[in-house]
Amino acid sequence: MSAFETLRIANTSLGAHQVWLDAIAGNIANVNTVTSTDDDAFQATYVIFGAREDGGVDVDGFAGSDPEGRLVHDPGHPLADEDGYVRAPELDMSSQMGQLVMAQRGFQASVQMTKTAQDTYTAALQIGSK
Repeated sequence: MSAFETLRIANTSLGAHQVWLDAIAGNIANVNTVTSTDDDAFQATYVIFGAREDGGVDVDGFAGSDPEGRLVHDPGHPLADEDGYVRAPELDMSSQMGQLVMAQRGFQASVQMTKTAQDTYTAALQIGSK
């Protein structure tokens, strides 16, 4: 595999991991977002990845969590219904944090792969200059 192919594949991975990180950040930021029971709950975004024929990775789409969410008893909340319930997102913070670690590690690995490919290409260019 050439340095250019490695750079191209690592670039697709960087982009995919950035989208994943952005989705997780949005999910974590909205973990405590509540709505009235008449409205849909915040829907967490989950990224769907797909392999490319050239060895890279693409974001094939997005999936959302259940708009039903979960009912939380909070009678003091201004959006609470007559029974004291609000609708909260169906999000598990520990799962989101686990995904965050995986996305960060994948992003870091892609950065290191890009650096290694650049170093290889730079070394190859210096061979002819001496």
